[in-house]
Formats: sequence, structure tokens, C-alpha cells
Amino acid sequence: MKIIRANAENLDELASLFDQYRQFYQRSPDLEACRAFMAERIENDESVIFAAQSDEGFIIGFTQLYRSFCSVELKELIYLYDLFVVPAARRTGVARALMEAARQYASARGAVRLTLETAITNRPAQALYEELGYARDEEFYTYSLATP
Repeated sequence: MKIIRANAENLDELASLFDQYRQFYQRSPDLEACRAFMAERIENDESVIFAAQSDEGFIIGFTQLYRSFCSVELKELIYLYDLFVVPAARRTGVARALMEAARQYASARGAVRLTLETAITNRPAQALYEELGYARDEEFYTYSLATP
């Protein structure tokens, strides 16, 4: 396995995995919309996508990062927003390798931190994050407002 920075050439495989990722979060399948969404992120340089490629050349996992800023610390921060590994490749180090690529990217950019969120019920992911040194926020609550 190797980690690559994905680009438009990887779009079809990425879209399929992205669609599976969204289904994990109870969204209806929509491969066309997933492809369009990822194509726009890549084309507009709005996200950074790292992909895990199997020895056979297939993408078996990805993480998508978004750049933002921390006004208080006057620095860039990176959101690790998406992380998905195909079921057959889970528990083989793929997620760990993708997380390390994200950490190295954030560090190289001088970002103040790498932030992520996960479902409260996603215990396997939480265990990995904590094993890698991520700390659950005990200082701030996160609020969200749907804007129809």
C-alpha cells in the first residue's frame, strides 16, 4: 500500500468510496452527486485528498482535508473532515497511514492543529484517534444551525 495525494485522475474511484462513506452516515447513494462534489473540490483546490492505494493500484481508502483558520491563535488549522477505508481493508493500517499523511501535511503547512469530528457511536474510529494522540474536546461545545 502507498499513500498518494489524489487528483482528478483518481476521481472515479474516489467518488465510489465517497458515496460509500456517505452511506455509512445514513445518506442515500448518489454516485453522480458524489463525483460532482469531489470534482469541484479538486478543481477549485478547496480540499486536499490523500488516498491509500493497494499494491494492485486500487484506492482502498481516503481522507479529505479542508484548510481554515484559527482567529485566536492567528494560524491556519486543518479539518480532517472525511476518512473512509473499504471494509475489506479495515484493521490493516490503512486508516493509520492516512491519518499520518494528514498530520504530516498539517505540520508542513505550519497549521496550529488538525481537528476532526466523528459520530458518537463510531467507537472504532475514536479508539484509533485517541491511540494517535487526539484528545476529545472538553473545553468547547459544538453548535450547528441548519440553513435551509
